[in-house]
Amino acid sequence: MTPSIYIVKTSQEIKSTQPVRGEFVPRGRRLYKRRHPKIRKLILAIVVIGLASFTWSFGTALTAANQQSESLKAVEWVRGHGGGQLLRIAEDVWYTWHQPPKGGTPPKGAILDSASATSSPRTAHAGPPHLAPPKSVVPFVASPLPGEGVWQPEGRTIGGLHGLYVTTMRPDPVHTSLVAGLAWMDPKLLSFTLFAGGAEPGGAPWPNMGPINSSEAASLVAAFNSGFRMRDSRGGYYSNGRTASPLVNGQASFVIYSNGTANVVAWGRDQTMTPNVVSVRQNLSLIVDNGKVTSGVFSPNYQQWGATVGNSVLVWRSGVGVTSNGAIVYAAGPGLSVASLATLLQRAGAVRAMELDINSTWVDYFFFNPPNGGPASPANGTRLVYNMQRPPQRYFEGTARDFIGVFARPYKG
Repeated sequence: MTPSIYIVKTSQEIKSTQPVRGEFVPRGRRLYKRRHPKIRKLILAIVVIGLASFTWSFGTALTAANQQSESLKAVEWVRGHGGGQLLRIAEDVWYTWHQPPKGGTPPKGAILDSASATSSPRTAHAGPPHLAPPKSVVPFVASPLPGEGVWQPEGRTIGGLHGLYVTTMRPDPVHTSLVAGLAWMDPKLLSFTLFAGGAEPGGAPWPNMGPINSSEAASLVAAFNSGFRMRDSRGGYYSNGRTASPLVNGQASFVIYSNGTANVVAWGRDQTMTPNVVSVRQNLSLIVDNGKVTSGVFSPNYQQWGATVGNSVLVWRSGVGVTSNGAIVYAAGPGLSVASLATLLQRAGAVRAMELDINSTWVDYFFFNPPNGGPASPANGTRLVYNMQRPPQRYFEGTARDFIGVFARPYKG
């Protein structure tokens, strides 16, 4: 057997193996020595820049001046940076495991007091032009509670007349502990204005932006949420001659005209751009058309309903519609699917209707009863539904989302 031979180099010999100036070095060694440190520095620079960009973007979102909690700001940041699909799945799972209860009765006071409600048309009044008040809404539950579906006048009067009527009712015969709200607005007595928010639709400043100022508060009757974030709405936004997102033909549209009246239409079919169109806010597709609930409300296609929870998930939802005589009706409540929201609006008299924003964070309708004809304020504001999450000061402070303001028309009788 040949004995093993071990060669031991001294430290001096090891040093002597390193290349010296002018010595030929194989190409592989030159590449590694000269380029590898640069690659590492480049990777490090990319990581540092990425972390700095993330920190700045995320930090800016968390410190934005609006009413959102930090957790909500974080969720909105994730949704706006490619995480919408992940959040949609998470929300679907959450709501699937947290379905609203079946049966039961609403808490005391959740249904508006019928003592001050009216179920019959008001008597003739020599005031300004106005629509006949709405007829009571037929409840979904066989044994309705007192006041359920009975309209109640609210808000400041115009020439002695109310332009706003509200009511509450159970949204279906199964989830009988839940309460939804309805608001009926007379466009002959009230006017509508689309307000931009701090984040939606973008492109600030706009002629009409939140928060509501003192001059606007002097005639404010109500305010309610608008639609999804623009990137999720599958539609556009136009106001006062400017376009934030292009309008899309066929999409459901809340249109406000130069005379302050409003309409709900399929854009391009029922309404096109004309000189008297002041604002258009689009959101998804019509859910009521020709007085009927559309077949699309039963479609599970997420592309149709935006990057949010599916159409059948029971969550807080809101919507707006127009009646055959031109009144605007708003509906909102917990435990609603798109179909049950559409049915609620149809039951309230809508011949065309659209879904607005969803989830408890974004759904709200406030009406105001200022004493002695004074200005509207959070102190004299009331939620349409008792358990709406946001308080009446929402639109008197900085708000990220756009919204609709409802105002009393001037009248000198």
